[in-house]
Amino acid sequence: MTVAGEEPALLGLAPVAPDRTVAYGPHPDQIVDVYAPRAGGGGRADARGPLVVLLHGGFWRAAYDRRHLSPLAAELAGQGMPVALAEYRRVGAGGGAPQTFEDVTAAVGAAHAALARTAADPGVVLAGHSAGGHLALLAAARPGTPVTRVLAVAPVADLARAHELGLSDGAVAELLGDAPGLAERLAAADPVRHPPAGIPVTILHGTEDPEVPVELSRRYAARHPGTTELRELPGVGHYAPVTPGSPSCHTLIGCLSRPHRPRST
Repeated sequence: MTVAGEEPALLGLAPVAPDRTVAYGPHPDQIVDVYAPRAGGGGRADARGPLVVLLHGGFWRAAYDRRHLSPLAAELAGQGMPVALAEYRRVGAGGGAPQTFEDVTAAVGAAHAALARTAADPGVVLAGHSAGGHLALLAAARPGTPVTRVLAVAPVADLARAHELGLSDGAVAELLGDAPGLAERLAAADPVRHPPAGIPVTILHGTEDPEVPVELSRRYAARHPGTTELRELPGVGHYAPVTPGSPSCHTLIGCLSRPHRPRST
């Protein structure tokens, strides 16, 4: 698969319906889709892995929702992991700072309450892609949540640098509000400035990512070396790691299945 072919390969997959949906607030986007663990193709519950909460990307904008990650959620459930695919308020539909950040905390709590008993391991592995990776890293810095590990895939890990680069036509300013006080809001929402609260972090990032440069993950890993494992994926772009069947998605599944061992490559 070429880097240019990664996006259509992911978006060309048919969405997979969840087993059920749980609301964690009154807004239509305050929901999590639940995928029960399965094995053997027979639909039988067979929890052999941790509870995974998935956060989708799309540069925090309402134009992009969770459905493109539903094939990944179903794949992880097929590997024996109970999965909660979270939606959250986004820019253009009641989101942005601080609502989007508040929704992530609430979604994790709702997923833990709904699925913790079905998981083989205690706690929550919070996995996020792209902007969802930013949200996962930011959540890792907040103590008092049930999150025990974070897997960030192609994350917007250095928000200030992303703003400097103007990623996705100024998406960071849209998220935070391009008004007086932006510098303070940027500092508060930038994962690179907030170390994980005793939570191990694994980052997967393709070296040829045209959407979110791998430089951002390298900067995060350099700032937080004791808790962060950076795994660079040579020749991989932005979407392959969350596309079931790709070699880099197999790497993602392996990271979710095994204990964290901090290192940087």
